[in-house]
Amino acid sequence: MTVRVQREDFDTGKELDRMTAGQTQIGAVVTFTGLVRDFADAKDGVQRMTLEHYPGMTQRQLETIVAEARHRWPLDDCLVIHRYGELMPGDRIVLVITASAHRQAAFEAGAFLVDWLKTKAPFWKLEEDGGQRRWVEAKASDDEAASRWNR
Repeated sequence: MTVRVQREDFDTGKELDRMTAGQTQIGAVVTFTGLVRDFADAKDGVQRMTLEHYPGMTQRQLETIVAEARHRWPLDDCLVIHRYGELMPGDRIVLVITASAHRQAAFEAGAFLVDWLKTKAPFWKLEEDGGQRRWVEAKASDDEAASRWNR
C-alpha cells in the first residue's frame, strides 16, 4: 500500500510498471487518473486550481481510506497519489491503482477509493477564472455516489 501526497506530477505508466513488476499473482489492474477540467462552475472556464491541505492530517486520512479498501477487497497492491498546489487545466491531479487476482475486486476497490477520496479526503480547492476566485463546494452527487459504500 502506498499513499503519496505531493506537489510534483506523476507518470501513470511508470507507477503501473513499478506496482506490477514481478507480481505474477496479479490478474487485474484498474487505474483511474483524475485531471483538472477547464469548466466546472466557471463561466469563462477554470484557468487555474489551487489545492490546499494539512499535510499530516491528509496523509493519515488517505491511508485510512486505503486501509478500508484493503479490508473490504482482496487487493495485492494499491496506490493513491494526490497532488496539491497550483494546477492548470489538463494537469493530472490524482492517481488510483488497484491490483488484485480478480478483476471485480480491482474494479470495486478502485471505484470505492475514488468515491471516498472525493468526499473524505481533506483537500480544499480554489478555482480561478477571469480574475474571479471561488472555493469549490461539496456536491450532493459526490455524497450520493460515496453513500453506496456505507455499511
